[in-house]
Amino acid sequence: MGDSLSNIDRVYGAIDLGSNNCRLLLARPNFNGFTVVDSFSRIVRLGEGVRYNRILSDRAMERAIEALKKCRAKLSEYDVSRFRGVVTAACREAKNCELFLNRVYVETGIKLNIVSDAEEAYLAFEACSPLLNDSSTNTLLFDIGGCSTELIWIELEKKQDPRVVQWISVQLGVVPLAEYYGGDIIQPVTYFKMLNEADLLISPFFDRLGLNQKGQYENIQVIGTSGTITTLTGLHLRLPHYDRNLVDGFKMSTKDIISQTKRLLAMNMREREELACVGRGRGDVIIAGCAILEAISRNISVEFIHVADRGLQEGIVLGLMREDKVVS
Repeated sequence: MGDSLSNIDRVYGAIDLGSNNCRLLLARPNFNGFTVVDSFSRIVRLGEGVRYNRILSDRAMERAIEALKKCRAKLSEYDVSRFRGVVTAACREAKNCELFLNRVYVETGIKLNIVSDAEEAYLAFEACSPLLNDSSTNTLLFDIGGCSTELIWIELEKKQDPRVVQWISVQLGVVPLAEYYGGDIIQPVTYFKMLNEADLLISPFFDRLGLNQKGQYENIQVIGTSGTITTLTGLHLRLPHYDRNLVDGFKMSTKDIISQTKRLLAMNMREREELACVGRGRGDVIIAGCAILEAISRNISVEFIHVADRGLQEGIVLGLMREDKVVS
C-alpha cells in the first residue's frame, strides 16, 4: 500500500476516536510539515454515560462504528501508506473497551489503540508546537476533550527545543459535565456550579506552577485546542460556516471569549444548534466547554488565547512522518 510512491506522494492517515468526536486526517508531507489531503469529523459521543457506569453504551458504539465506516472508505480511496488510530479517555475508563475495539476491527477493518493520558498530552503538544511563540518564555497548552482536559506547561528557551515541564490530565470533559447539568436553558446558578466544579479540579495544577501568584511568571503564551475555543472563534468572526483556515492560529481575546459565552448562555439548546459554527448535537456540550475554558482563564491572566484547530490526529501524522524521515 503506497510502497512504490515517492515520499512526497505518500498519504498518511490518523483517526482520533475521542469521547465526543470521531476525527480523520489524511495528509501528504511537505517541506513545512504536511498538506491536508482530506478530513472527516462527526459527533459520536462515545463517552456518553461512561463517567457514571464505566460502560460504552450500545448506541454510542453504533454511532462510532458508523463514523468509522466512513473513515474506512476514505482510507481506501487514498491508498494510505501509514496509518494509526487511537481512542482516548472514554475507552480508558470503560470496562468493555476491548470488546468494542474487537468489534470495530471486525466490522471496519480498522485497528484502534488506547493511548495513555501521558501520550494524549504529548500528541496535543506535538500537534500545536508549530504555533509556539518565539518571544514567549513559557506556554500553557490546554485541550478540552469529551471526558478529560489536558493542561501542559512548556518552557521555551528555544523554539527549536521546547520542553514540557509539567502536564496533567484532569477527569473533566464536556460530555459528563453536560450530562450532569443538562444543556437546554442554562440558568446563571447552574453555569456557576459548572464553573466552580471545573475550577476545583484544575486550579491545583496552576497552584503548583505558582501561576496564581501575581508576577510569578511573565511573558506567557496560552494555546487552546478544543472544539470549544474553535467554535467561539468562529462565532466571534461571524463565519457563515466553519472555516479552519480562518480559525487556526487566530488570537482570540479573553474579553471576546466571555462575550461569546454570554451570547450562548442567553440561548436555548435549539437556538445554539442553529448557529453554523455550533451545529446539531453540540448545543449542550458547548456550554460545558465554556465553563471549563472560563475556569482555565480565571487561573491564568492573559489578554489573548492562541486558537489551534489541531488535535491528536495532527500529532499522530507528524509522528509517523518523522519516523519515516520525510519531515524534520
